[in-house]
Amino acid sequence: MVLIDSNILIQIGNKDKQIIEHVKELEIKNKLAISIVTEMEMLVGCRNKIEFQSLDKFLKRFSVCKITESISELGKELIKKYYLSHGLEIPDALIAATALQLEIPLLTINKKDFRFIDKVELLDI
Repeated sequence: MVLIDSNILIQIGNKDKQIIEHVKELEIKNKLAISIVTEMEMLVGCRNKIEFQSLDKFLKRFSVCKITESISELGKELIKKYYLSHGLEIPDALIAATALQLEIPLLTINKKDFRFIDKVELLDI
């Protein structure tokens, strides 16, 4: 399984051919997943009900990882460790905690948001 970050989904929506092909290749050998945080980030980008419906249809190809108690606790620990030193934001802490807890790699364009977090495996685009 591979956890997909919001910025990857945004680039797919923008019809970025390189990203689309890379995700298709990953999907051949891996189940693709997103955090519920990513789903919510995508939802707040919708401007009307038609976009909500289109997004719902698009997101059906991904498993959605819910925030468990252990993910919440790990996210909190990541904030304590990295907020002051690296400016780690709550959504990124929860996404990183999801990848860590499930022991799966994370596909993101913004590696700078995660590269300082111990043991988060970041995949190349």
